[in-house]
Amino acid sequence: MVAVLRVTTRNARFQQWEALLGNRTKRQRSGEFLVQGVRPIKLAIQLGWQVRQLLYNADAHLSAWAHETLDATRATKVAVAGELMFELGGKVDVAPELLAIVALPDDDLGRIPVGPDLLAVVFDRPTSPGNIGTLVRSADAFGASGVILTGHAADVYDPKSVRASTGSLFSVPAVRVPSHRPVLDWVEAIRADGVGVQVVGTDESGAAEAAEYDFAQPTLLVVGNETSGLSSAWRDACDHLIRIPMVGMASSLNAATAGSVVLYESARQRARGKRG
Repeated sequence: MVAVLRVTTRNARFQQWEALLGNRTKRQRSGEFLVQGVRPIKLAIQLGWQVRQLLYNADAHLSAWAHETLDATRATKVAVAGELMFELGGKVDVAPELLAIVALPDDDLGRIPVGPDLLAVVFDRPTSPGNIGTLVRSADAFGASGVILTGHAADVYDPKSVRASTGSLFSVPAVRVPSHRPVLDWVEAIRADGVGVQVVGTDESGAAEAAEYDFAQPTLLVVGNETSGLSSAWRDACDHLIRIPMVGMASSLNAATAGSVVLYESARQRARGKRG
């Protein structure tokens, strides 16, 4: 394994990487994002994402995994000073062995597979990257086809979101769209092809409990903003509104938690249906 490049100072190349951590506009313009953590990097490579650069800690004794990853991955290899890796690594205790610069995929709803088993999740105007990553992780765990981010929202490619997904971002298509309208057009196209997808929103005033809805049918689950819940546009677009029954003094659930609970209910019902 030979380093093509070597970075030991906070030069222009380092500043470009640093901008990927906190600047959504820079990520979008460059068409790439920075991936931290062993599992996310493993999954990005395993699932065929385009890794443009692999940065490795030039001051560390690299593990067998790091050497194998560097040797097996077609990407520009960059030896980076340990103190600079520490700054890019997002951890307070130790500099990472590897970081990956990965190309952004297209924001195309066609990336989400469609069929009679469709279960996709809309997260409308989320403000927390961590909540996005958590919901993506739950979508992966409970068999969802994809996650759609609508409206003015936090970025799914923010490092906090990528870390919170623990690599599930690379397994489940996540698509950003400017508003509800492109999603509803997509739904209409799916229906025109004979898949009777239902749009189901989570709301504390929903007419039915989540367990009363039939998740065996193709479903687009809509989770609202952390503070204001479903927008009026999404509320009007929903075929059903469902609620999660709660006891105790809590007035509501965290948005990602609420979405995860409903996704679990969907997985439970679908597993039961398969057992017959």
